[in-house]
Amino acid sequence: MFNLIILNEKDNIAVAPMNIPAHTNTLSTLISKDAIPFGHKIALSSIKKNDFIYKYGQIIGVASKDIYEGEHVHSHNLEFSEFERKFNIKKSFKDDLQRFNNVFFDGFKRKNGKAGTRNYIGLLSTVNCSATVVKKIADAVNRNPKLQEYQNIDGVVCLKHSSGCGMNTSGYGMTIFNQTIEGFKQHPNFAKVFVIGLGCECAQISLYNHHDDSVVYMNIQDEGGTKKIIENVSNQILDMLPDLNKEHRIKIPISELTLALQCGGSDAYSGITANPALGYASDLLVQHGGSTILAETPEIYGAEHLLIERANNEDIIRKLLKQIEWWKHYTSINEGSLDNNPSPGNKKGGLTTILEKSLGAVAKSGTSVMEDVLNYAEPLKKKGFNFMDSPGFDPVSVTGQVASGSNIICFTTGRGSCFGFKPTPSLKIATNTNMFNKLEEDMDINAGTIMDGESDVEKIGKEIFHSIIDTASGKLTKSEVNGYGDDEFNPWIIGATM
Repeated sequence: MFNLIILNEKDNIAVAPMNIPAHTNTLSTLISKDAIPFGHKIALSSIKKNDFIYKYGQIIGVASKDIYEGEHVHSHNLEFSEFERKFNIKKSFKDDLQRFNNVFFDGFKRKNGKAGTRNYIGLLSTVNCSATVVKKIADAVNRNPKLQEYQNIDGVVCLKHSSGCGMNTSGYGMTIFNQTIEGFKQHPNFAKVFVIGLGCECAQISLYNHHDDSVVYMNIQDEGGTKKIIENVSNQILDMLPDLNKEHRIKIPISELTLALQCGGSDAYSGITANPALGYASDLLVQHGGSTILAETPEIYGAEHLLIERANNEDIIRKLLKQIEWWKHYTSINEGSLDNNPSPGNKKGGLTTILEKSLGAVAKSGTSVMEDVLNYAEPLKKKGFNFMDSPGFDPVSVTGQVASGSNIICFTTGRGSCFGFKPTPSLKIATNTNMFNKLEEDMDINAGTIMDGESDVEKIGKEIFHSIIDTASGKLTKSEVNGYGDDEFNPWIIGATM
């Protein structure tokens, strides 16, 4: 007899923890009518056409046809449907978490008071036209043997992208682009940043705040061309290495950590193992005075009522609902819908609708009070749990989270995601043991042991929490060992490219 995962007493489906052949006993009276792939859903009872289907005790869609007990439930008989979100908006939210301030990490304390988890030199392109230059400078310095003499410097990061011109010089698109550039040039994981433009682009360097001696601004046109600026900046960096190497790690309270909560290549186990465990770790960090940022607005759609119930005030509820309405309009004018997500890989892993995917994704945020709702790349203002508006595409979403101040990332994945993001280290957490074993060189933590019955959410949550501290203190993640992180910087481009 095969076991099933039943997540809530309201559920009319269960999840298969392994491949279940057709016509096989599962529960005492339930026989599978079809073969059920691992991670996929099986009907616990008969479900009539147009009836709601429940998972986690929440609606994940409606039956597109009559479904019989024991039948495989997936895209062929389950479809997205709008429904009324029910939630209780509280006038106030009592945060009864006990606060601690007795845990530290070894980090870099900057002059502005911020704390870094790495000590990089940044080369930030304001426009695609300077992308080649910043890449060549980074390559020249990183290959120079002199850099290896300075153990407190992690290297040079090239932040190149495909935007910065051919866009409106005012409006929301330019506002969030500028916020992204500002966030990175002030990021505490950089000891020094060079902001390099071409000279004639829309994103002029004159738009940015120049009152920071740790940032240098230069244009290719002003410096006399490609070879001259590459030589000039490379020599400047090599000359300043002894001073930058004087930065060293000191004990800093983990209240100075800001954790980006991210998932990609999700599967049906994401919401059962890795995401709840990360949510537990997220709550622990908040409990110690730290901050977490959940993002990916299209991937909270259908579960936003669970965040609203945790909102600190009605102003941020209105801001979140406005963001969701914006996304409905944005997808419709581009001939899409929010249910175009999940991806084919998500569906192969057992996820059927965006409603189902969102319920699992929201679990990464734990249970802490939602202190604020941020626009994309908007600077973090309130410690604790925050939500940030962003697309669901991982590189774009993480770019916004890091611009908002995240100095460490936790990234859960069920299908397998090879992801890193300089200058911020990224821990990858596997949702199932099969994938962890197959991609062990890319995975840092296996949350699949929860489903295997060898561990539980609390134990893995504590393991993630301690791994966050170790990583913040300098321990390399698998993505860093494998050299990921140089090509994932990807600012969100909104509006017409002209």
